Amino acid sequence: MNQQFVFAPAPAVGLPVNGQEAAFPVRRVYCVGRNYAAHAREMGFDPDREPPFFFCKPNDAASIVPVPAGATVELPYPPRTGNYHYEIELVVAIGKGGRDIAPEDAAQHIFGYAVGLDMTRRDLQMRMREAGRPWEIGKAFDYSAPIGPITPLSASGPIDAGAIALTVDGKTVQSSDVTHLIWNISETIAQLSTLFELQPGDLIMTGTPEGVGAVVRGQTMHGSVAGLTPISVKVV
Repeated sequence: MNQQFVFAPAPAVGLPVNGQEAAFPVRRVYCVGRNYAAHAREMGFDPDREPPFFFCKPNDAASIVPVPAGATVELPYPPRTGNYHYEIELVVAIGKGGRDIAPEDAAQHIFGYAVGLDMTRRDLQMRMREAGRPWEIGKAFDYSAPIGPITPLSASGPIDAGAIALTVDGKTVQSSDVTHLIWNISETIAQLSTLFELQPGDLIMTGTPEGVGAVVRGQTMHGSVAGLTPISVKVV
């Protein structure tokens, strides 16, 4: 018997997949906090190899913004903030679920990779942090996760190194390399899978390098990770 609902459930958000007509259905969005040492320092923390910490973004169409290849997508400036920050990130798409995954087996669970932005209402995040409260209003708001097309692992191979960068109106503001991750992709998947049973459709935003800063209406961001489809987003 089919389940009946009092109103129609929201459809799954689909991200484009390079070389395929079918979209990647998003199940959950996990984010790794302070996973580049230089970014940890600019946020006022001493980087070390303590266990990584995670937070989540919503998985609905109000929050995830698919950015098609070659397009510049408009991103609404969010309410209740005067300090709207960019954070360029390598996004890992999970294609095979699992729990307590060993680091050496993590690549078997990867469907592919994409370029994403963890947009942040920094003033609200800092206010919550100082009060010892959750970050949701700073991180999990509408249109907070622009994400580009997914490149399948079969096309990219494992991404353990490569330039990651962001420009704002043509000026480079973030520039680093995936090798500078404190916890690499395999370690991150392994750690996360001890806390949640990962499932196909999960996304992991793996952290941002140093150079985060504010954008205002009218500015355009171009984000890239070597070997992946770049993204272009304009704040309106």
